[in-house]
Amino acid sequence: MLKKSVAEFIGTFGLVFAGTGAIMINDITGGGVTHVGVGLTFGSIIAVMIFATGHISGAHINPAVTLGFAITKHLPWKQVPYYLGSQIAGAISASVVLLLLLGDVADLGATIPAGTDLQAFFIEIILTFFLMFVIMSVATDIRSVGQIAAIAIGATVGLEAIFAGPITGASMNPARSLGPAIVGWTWTSQWVYVLAPVIGAAAASMVYSWLRGEENYVGKDA
Repeated sequence: MLKKSVAEFIGTFGLVFAGTGAIMINDITGGGVTHVGVGLTFGSIIAVMIFATGHISGAHINPAVTLGFAITKHLPWKQVPYYLGSQIAGAISASVVLLLLLGDVADLGATIPAGTDLQAFFIEIILTFFLMFVIMSVATDIRSVGQIAAIAIGATVGLEAIFAGPITGASMNPARSLGPAIVGWTWTSQWVYVLAPVIGAAAASMVYSWLRGEENYVGKDA
């Protein structure tokens, strides 16, 4: 369990360091990274971390994903606290490092709705639903090609960050939002980014499990 926890810590640290770091550097440089660049950074770091840690912990890097897997019995509930603790610790640690290196800029990359909380809430549910739907496909279905998991998931994150980022920040990940919120003490609408991803991931994991059918479950013979 220690190795899985360390892998989740490193994966989530990498996500927040690169992703929110890109937001902060974009602010510092007056748009040097660009919005598209920020979206591609999030997608790329997710893909890289899945390649690097997927074989160790499954590379959840996201409390909502962990809960989605637990709900559909792809992860023992007794492991959930270790995953969640490691993910949140990794996110907080990355935000602390960014604060020390870059200063208190761009709210440390915190996710804050551009519109109403309700609008952001439903958008984040939908974004996370599709992200978890893709994850379930490449991680639990024997008909899917396992090697493409990192590319498929990273592309989903990048795509959703590019088109929805200006409205909600396209978090889809409670740890990604809680890291900068805790370190920068930015609590505006943070309930959206904790609750919505969990609802979206839970719904997607159950829907895909039903669509897949037990005969196509990766772990059915384990």
